[in-house]
Amino acid sequence: MRKRTKARELALQLLYQAEVTGADVSELVGAFFAMEANANEERSVREFAVGLAGNVRKNLSLLDEQITKFATNWQLDRMAAVDRNILRMASYELLFCDDIPPKVAINEAVELAKKYGDLESGKFVNGILDKINKTREAR
Repeated sequence: MRKRTKARELALQLLYQAEVTGADVSELVGAFFAMEANANEERSVREFAVGLAGNVRKNLSLLDEQITKFATNWQLDRMAAVDRNILRMASYELLFCDDIPPKVAINEAVELAKKYGDLESGKFVNGILDKINKTREAR
């Protein structure tokens, strides 16, 4: 697995834990990377994951606003937590990370949705992110 792909997977796990527990991402990092499954991750992978998760949480209201705007007939709190956090991560990358091509951010999110979501998660995530990206490109 590529480093950034792995980092996005770890960031998703951190975001999910933060949402479920109500803790800040920074409070979870020590225990998260002390777990046997994550203990041997490279420094660059850890840094990207923690940075992405932390920045998503810092910009949560803006990201949720964008997602809600394009999630036709869906309320944010009614979405699956995994889908919601994947959308937040990819939306952050689309809106704030000029060094990440939009196609990469969307494809990575769709793959995460297929892996961790339900049968329709990939299509759902792709549809919303495509709309966010088209609006971003129009600016």
